[in-house]
Amino acid sequence: MRLPSRVRLPRRTVRVRLTLLYALLFLVSGALLLAIASGVAVGRASVSAAVNHSGASAGQQPPQPGPADTQVHLLQSQVARLQSQVAHLQSQAAGAPIQNQLGHVLFVSSLIALGIMTVVSAAAGWLIAGRALRPVSQMTTAAQRISEDNLHERLAVAGPRDELKELGDTIDGLLARLEGAFAAQRRFVANASHELRTPLTTMRASLDVALAKPEPAPPQTVALAARLHTQLDKVDALLDAFLALARAQHRQLPGYAALPLDYAVGAALAGQAAAIRARNLTVQDTSGPGGAWVTGSPALLSRLVENVIGNAVGHNAEGGWIRVATRTDGHRASLVVENGGQVLDQRQVDELAQPFRRLGADRTGSDQGSGLGLSIVAAIAEAHGGTLDLQARDGGGLRVRVELPSAAVRPSAAQAGVPA
Repeated sequence: MRLPSRVRLPRRTVRVRLTLLYALLFLVSGALLLAIASGVAVGRASVSAAVNHSGASAGQQPPQPGPADTQVHLLQSQVARLQSQVAHLQSQAAGAPIQNQLGHVLFVSSLIALGIMTVVSAAAGWLIAGRALRPVSQMTTAAQRISEDNLHERLAVAGPRDELKELGDTIDGLLARLEGAFAAQRRFVANASHELRTPLTTMRASLDVALAKPEPAPPQTVALAARLHTQLDKVDALLDAFLALARAQHRQLPGYAALPLDYAVGAALAGQAAAIRARNLTVQDTSGPGGAWVTGSPALLSRLVENVIGNAVGHNAEGGWIRVATRTDGHRASLVVENGGQVLDQRQVDELAQPFRRLGADRTGSDQGSGLGLSIVAAIAEAHGGTLDLQARDGGGLRVRVELPSAAVRPSAAQAGVPA
């Protein structure tokens, strides 16, 4: 029989299992005790009946021969004794139903008492199990609260040196190692940003010096320098993407402020204006009135919008289209960017939010892009409490939807640091 949807059975937690175990043990032990007591009472009643029967039999004496008057006297005394025994047997026969009824009442009362004490023992077992498992609940709550943003916190389980405290101390040690690993990774990102940019700057300066000499450089040198400049720009952009991804993944959100998504979209489209004209793309903005304000790092949020718009421009067909919309729905602000193109496989689209995942030349006919654009978008959205959703359109192309928490207060453009 299927239970109604509103009926919810309790989960088979450790506390429930311990409570059932306590109640079952009490029920078995109580039933065994009741059976022993009933057996003892029945045995005592049987022994008492046997003793009374033997006593009555022993009291009967056969008449002895003698003179006539003596025989008459003995017969009279024998008749009196028989009348006394008959009266005694009648009284026993009248008391037997009373004893049987009393035994039945005692048995039923014992069963009721056993049921009541079973319920009481289950309630007591529930309280005792809850108290015994309270450190486990506290550790679970603390572990759920701790994330990479507050790895410095510890469970700090108090109490005697038992198995639960050893478990808490082991988890604290694991958290300490994780905190050290994350700190080392943050230091590596900070140092890499300086160490990698220094040789890039030196190489770029060396090329500029070689081309700036008074005597004209050979055409081969000029062509080589141009190619090297292009590759250095790509390496610089890749390094910038790495650093943006690392900052987003480590929740490094500098300059927390309010930002309108429609302004960021306008800035991103202006930055892609040359590429849009070169590919003869049509841009349609269907944003709702009033704009969509979000709160976070303006630099990272602007990078998020730039990557989404750049992905729609770069991975598009010649003469294609782009549709952009920003809206606010309750406490959520959304940015939706759609573009045309070839029909895509949803299974491959689901992997585009991972670093270095791209559909390659089969999608766009070009080899541009590092495969980090949408992974950076996903990391920035997650760092701000948002989500990224990628969907392959039925008619071809991609639909990118980013949801972020809406700003509680919408400041003016001047207050938000946005040009009017």
